[in-house]
Amino acid sequence: MNITEDFLKEIGKIIFETRTKNKQTLDDLEFLTGIDSSDINKYEQGKINLTIKTLIKLSQALRVHPQDLLRFNFDFDQYKND
Repeated sequence: MNITEDFLKEIGKIIFETRTKNKQTLDDLEFLTGIDSSDINKYEQGKINLTIKTLIKLSQALRVHPQDLLRFNFDFDQYKND
């Protein structure tokens, strides 16, 4: 288990779910953000780290507040070292 990888995957799921709910394609987001669609796909899969700047660009293109992309349950306690 890796807290960073798991957290990025959760953010990616929200990005993907929001994009599909909005009926937007990867190409739509590429056009609106200037971020290559292959990179957006990697963000959705939690494969690459997301900067605050990228989070804001994606939230604008998805027409949601940036905090909406971070609104999910995440159990930090399972990653604590005893």
